[in-house]
Amino acid sequence: VVGGLAAVGLVVVGPAGSPSCPQAPASSAAATATATAGTRFMTLRRPAAGGRSVEASWFLSSRVVTAAARYLTSPAGDSYPEPMVTVEDIRRVALALPRTEEALVRDRVKFRVGRIVYVALSRDETTMGFGFPKEERAALIAAEPDKFFAPEPRDERYNWVQARLAALDEAEMRELVVDAWRMCVPKKVAAAYDEAARA
Repeated sequence: VVGGLAAVGLVVVGPAGSPSCPQAPASSAAATATATAGTRFMTLRRPAAGGRSVEASWFLSSRVVTAAARYLTSPAGDSYPEPMVTVEDIRRVALALPRTEEALVRDRVKFRVGRIVYVALSRDETTMGFGFPKEERAALIAAEPDKFFAPEPRDERYNWVQARLAALDEAEMRELVVDAWRMCVPKKVAAAYDEAARA
């Protein structure tokens, strides 16, 4: 993995503890990560009955490639500390984004643009749901299963995924929240925000 993870290309996931990836987390089924320039695919292989394996591949966004690289190259035995991100951290980021408003719905804090919710916290404030392309969701979860997980079945039809706050640092949380916000505002609004941030 080179170039600060951004150059990761082909990511292959195999049995945990395989010689080809001795640094794979002990609790993970992931094992192998290799980089190939110019290609962004992830292949997931898992054991199946009769000694066979099940394989699936996805074309990845740079976000998922980065997540896969971070997960597969983390030292063995890595575990997440107490929550690194709080509701106040998320609130500070979200409310700084144009057109965002906060709502409390059934004891859950949510951030939305108009009627479109792009971030929602669990009632116990330990997990965060956020807007994310559903066609890339399975790859993101496969890349970092201890960090990301699927939405409730009723929400699987939406562009949505969930993350454990204990596994996020503030920089990654900011990236996730801002990217989710971009999905529900006009491009000119996002462009104006970017221009102001660069100023």
